[in-house]
Amino acid sequence: MSLFRKLFGSSISASDEEKESQNNNFFPDNNISVDERFIYNFKKNGGKFLYCENAQEVKDQFENILEENDWFESEVLCYDSNLFGLLDENKLNYTKPANPKFLLSSCENLIAEEGSILFSSKQIKQHKPNELPTNIVVLATTSQILAMKSDGLSAIKKKYERDYPTNITAIKYFEKAKEEDFTQYGSSAKNLYLLLLEDL
Repeated sequence: MSLFRKLFGSSISASDEEKESQNNNFFPDNNISVDERFIYNFKKNGGKFLYCENAQEVKDQFENILEENDWFESEVLCYDSNLFGLLDENKLNYTKPANPKFLLSSCENLIAEEGSILFSSKQIKQHKPNELPTNIVVLATTSQILAMKSDGLSAIKKKYERDYPTNITAIKYFEKAKEEDFTQYGSSAKNLYLLLLEDL
């Protein structure tokens, strides 16, 4: 049984989980795994997390997202040709979208220390976060979870030895900031779904 199934297969109700998180103002255990730290921080930032054990579950969860948001037959921003099949299956237009409802993308890495998602020009071209659609659906794998942003930058350097990407950007705010939270000033909050595929 995978770590994620253990974490998300429990019978704790949402209200019990909320009470438990309110009782813990800091992360309860400094010796937790990188995966658990990412999930905790990602959800704390307001991200929507969907764990998938296989490719079929990815397709099913993606269709659930489309249904939940009424995005069928919409325009979509997507630069990753590996994801075009998922869009074609659901009759979504990604050819020169004028008004895309959401961005469908892969990512470089998932950063545990801040619960963020690291993108580069390979996924989002030269767009700044505030130029991207408010709604984002990201497909990533469990092997992409890294401890710190510096690990993510090292992984990018290693992955692209010659064709080094530009516009390396981390997105970490997934809900509107409270007015008094000055730490998010200037950031662009996104409604973000993460489809995390088990590959370890």
